[in-house]
Amino acid sequence: MTKQKILIADDEIIVAKELERRLTKLGYEVTGIASSGDEANAMTAQAPPDLMMMDIKLRGEMSSVGTGERRRYGKIPVVFMIAEADEASLPPTSVNDPYDYVVKPGTDRELRAIIELALRKQGAANAVHEVEDHFFSASIDMLCHLDFDGHFKRLNPAWERTLGFTVEELMSRPFIEFVHPDDRGRTLKQNALVRAGGKALSFENRYLCKDGSFRWFHWNAASDSADRVIYSMARDITAAKQAEEEREKLVRELQAALAELNTLREILPICSYCRKIRDDENYWHTVENYISRHTSTQFSHSICPSCMATEFESQAR
Repeated sequence: MTKQKILIADDEIIVAKELERRLTKLGYEVTGIASSGDEANAMTAQAPPDLMMMDIKLRGEMSSVGTGERRRYGKIPVVFMIAEADEASLPPTSVNDPYDYVVKPGTDRELRAIIELALRKQGAANAVHEVEDHFFSASIDMLCHLDFDGHFKRLNPAWERTLGFTVEELMSRPFIEFVHPDDRGRTLKQNALVRAGGKALSFENRYLCKDGSFRWFHWNAASDSADRVIYSMARDITAAKQAEEEREKLVRELQAALAELNTLREILPICSYCRKIRDDENYWHTVENYISRHTSTQFSHSICPSCMATEFESQAR
């Protein structure tokens, strides 16, 4: 059976050596002893252990060690060691839960129990992270982590497929440089709102592609102020936008055609000789009959002066 590897971080070499002896006796493999946080970081990067045991007062800087240090070492669980005199004054925020630390010197039974529990918890967390990583990589939507300074910290492969830029290219520049110039003002305003604790719901803007074109994105986002990061999901809605534009164009064309048809209906075909009007059913009517059928107008008959002169006066002669 493979031994679990443990790194010790303690600037008191005698205490660290004694802990090494006890851990070895319990069946663990001690990969090394670091006397500072920086040294522990370097040793972890070179040969990652399964767990780290760290003095919470390393180099006398309690503020430099804590939950932030846990994040710094990534997926490696950290068990903090504290002196019995310091346990009562330990700030609640210094440790995530009661199983993250052990009071020195601690019994062998306590050491084994806390180490095994930390390893099991980390194993379960790793399994969850693997599922999350698979979802992140396989998603057809664009997922990203954006820090509060405006740079992408993590992007899934959908970004490269959609925009054509590599992940490295997208992470090398402020995100706003990829936003369409006309959309930057409202995008920065929305970003500030999310950083302040709000949410982006159905926000839309355009992003630059490597070929110089732009694509429409539909966003949902929320922030984590503790980690100073914004978690976002974007969906490419360019095709939907183009279809919407086509529909609007078609509606405008239909409205124009209808207006033209209404104008044509206002033109009445009238005979140049007898002055009869043709209706929509191709029948010819006198002006009186046509107007009477299509309006509520009533006619009263009289004789105009011109007709009086041409018709009656000529007959009188």
